[in-house]
Amino acid sequence: MTSWQLVRIIGGSFILLSLALGVAGSPIFHSANWLWFTAFVGVNLLQSGFTKWCLMETIMRKLGAPAGN
Repeated sequence: MTSWQLVRIIGGSFILLSLALGVAGSPIFHSANWLWFTAFVGVNLLQSGFTKWCLMETIMRKLGAPAGN
């Protein structure tokens, strides 16, 4: 898998997990403060769309994931 694919998989997983932990109706609810993490991931994805730079993608490349197209 390429670094940009991994970023989207990790970002989506983080968002779904933090929503499950932060929404009161969820069976694994822990605290509504997890919704701040959801917002953090969303803001990072938004800024990477404008700036064409993503820290997670840089990390994935340093860990050996190919850059992709």
